[in-house]
Amino acid sequence: MRGLVWMKDEGAEYAEVGLGAELTAVGVAIGTDPMPYRLEYTLRTLPGYVTELLSVRAHGTGWYRALDLRRSAHGTWSCETKGEGRLDGPPPGGDMNVLNDSLDCDLGLSPLTNTMPVLRHGLNECEGRIDFVMAWVRVPHLHVVRHPQRYTHLGPGSVRYESEGFSADLAFDGDGIVTDYPGLAKLVAS
Repeated sequence: MRGLVWMKDEGAEYAEVGLGAELTAVGVAIGTDPMPYRLEYTLRTLPGYVTELLSVRAHGTGWYRALDLRRSAHGTWSCETKGEGRLDGPPPGGDMNVLNDSLDCDLGLSPLTNTMPVLRHGLNECEGRIDFVMAWVRVPHLHVVRHPQRYTHLGPGSVRYESEGFSADLAFDGDGIVTDYPGLAKLVAS
């Protein structure tokens, strides 16, 4: 188990992460965009770093959102949600039927979930370019959408992330944990 702290351009994140054949994590993030919020999550994968569960709770002044996002061993996604108070934007959850070709969740504004596809395919260590479809969770709304992404090995510990006109060259440590995500977060303690 590792305790990790990322400083973000608009907040911070702490996670306790276990890596083996699976990834487990419990974390908390504080952010300011689009308004101040606190977010807590639990993440668990199946062997091969395929998402099994992402449970997220987010709250700010006058509102609360909850999402329990699950992927069955057969590849079917489901979610349970809760929302209280006023938060402009989409409600928590979304159309799970569009996610059935996804193996991974991607928690918005968190560098941790970039670890799973990179480790599964060894992209931090060996050549390759792979397109993925993620179950992307918008933060702090906890709205889930289908989100195509591409990861390309650039060199040892370096992977380019691309999606919808955005790209960033991510740095990874020897365990496959993001240490630098330009424009989002930098690992400052582990």
